[in-house]
Amino acid sequence: MLKLIRPTRAYAQSYHAYIAELGDEERYPFPLDFDATDFDAMLARIAGFADGTGVPEGWVPSSTFWLIEGDEIIGCSNLRHVLNDAIAHCGGHIGLGIRPSYRGKGLGIELLQRTLQQAQQRGIDPVHIHCHSDNAASNAMIRACGGYFDSAAQVGAEQIHRYLIKAIRPPK
Repeated sequence: MLKLIRPTRAYAQSYHAYIAELGDEERYPFPLDFDATDFDAMLARIAGFADGTGVPEGWVPSSTFWLIEGDEIIGCSNLRHVLNDAIAHCGGHIGLGIRPSYRGKGLGIELLQRTLQQAQQRGIDPVHIHCHSDNAASNAMIRACGGYFDSAAQVGAEQIHRYLIKAIRPPK
């Protein structure tokens, strides 16, 4: 049974395996880049982002969630509580990623739907979700969750698709 939880020490071993599985791949969402050498310090940093303490200038408070099944983390999402100008331009409210060994099974849709419920509980509406224009899987996942194309933004050599989701549906 899948569950969406806040990060906890109970999943330290699975977390380290997840990070190892990612290898040199770009990590989404950004908290996966936090130094986990001191796991408890990493958890404290994630908790600080959620309550607005220790958030660097130019960043915004955000909550991190892990999608788990049994004792394994299979995905991670991050919900920004608000948008600043930079994140509204490129970033959006939600970043997420699925562990490589679990991709291609529709779990991104499940993780996004559950994170959208968290956004709804915070009163975030509409939810802004952005992805690289050439990432067909992310574009399809966002559309499958009710996202509609709003605009595109050029960021360096990359084009970013910006979607909005107004109707938040519960997971199936």
